[in-house]
Amino acid sequence: MVDHKWISIEELSEYLGISAVTIRSWIRSGKDIPAVRIGRQWRFRIEEIDEWIESGRSELV
Repeated sequence: MVDHKWISIEELSEYLGISAVTIRSWIRSGKDIPAVRIGRQWRFRIEEIDEWIESGRSELV
């Protein structure tokens, strides 16, 4: 079963093992990270992040 739960920048930071500051920088620089702004907060779906990493667009692989 795929989890469609939205996670925060802090949760994504923990999941990827990088700082929240880096994630915010990626969003500002237009690094194509799959993110949705809900109100004043950014949210992410793990399955979209995993696809983004596997595609090579993240440069994390």
